[in-house]
Amino acid sequence: VQLQAYGGGLVQAGGSLRLSCAASGRALSTYALGWFRQAPGKEREYIATVSWTDTTQYYADSVKGRFTISRDNAKNTVALQMDSLKPEDTAVYYCAADPTLKVGLPMKFWGQGTQVTVSS
Repeated sequence: VQLQAYGGGLVQAGGSLRLSCAASGRALSTYALGWFRQAPGKEREYIATVSWTDTTQYYADSVKGRFTISRDNAKNTVALQMDSLKPEDTAVYYCAADPTLKVGLPMKFWGQGTQVTVSS
């Protein structure tokens, strides 16, 4: 499975951004999908995961109520809608896939990251 995240950019605090992740090589319909992020000098941080049926979502406390994960199995994509962004959300964001729905690491497949910068 090859994953590619895109949609990052520069946004002001309080603004919104939508990230997307496209998969190729294999259908994602039976994989749990997730988003993680990594800020400079920090460890990779879990953000959210969604089940392959899109009926169960888990979120880190730091983003709960502000971020929404969703997937489209027909398009082989997963999205992360980010609202009420804060400067501390600045990081490189990664999408990931794993056969098992979990909260956190490890994930079997990773995409290249996309930079999100939130200015104050």
